[in-house]
Amino acid sequence: AVRPLSDSLGVPGEVLPLGLLRPITGAGSLAFTADLIKAYGPDSMIGRIASTIQGSTDTTLYVLTVYFGAVGIRKTRYALKVGLFSDLVGFLAAVFVSLLVFG
Repeated sequence: AVRPLSDSLGVPGEVLPLGLLRPITGAGSLAFTADLIKAYGPDSMIGRIASTIQGSTDTTLYVLTVYFGAVGIRKTRYALKVGLFSDLVGFLAAVFVSLLVFG
């Protein structure tokens, strides 16, 4: 079910779960990236794309919770939507740059 989407975007299907996991949990996405690197190797395209995604996106939900909570902001308005959209853009940019540089 994921393969047609990943093929149309030019993204290896193995890294798509990382795009969903990264905004939620940093430790989980790091463990998933480590598993990808162990399975495919650090110099494989999948390993390079996963590493680039890991370095170019952030755990949006953690950032919103901690930073807005520390300042006392209760109404986040569009912050979650913009943060998740930024994660999507970062994911696609990481894939594009990895394919451009290493592909």
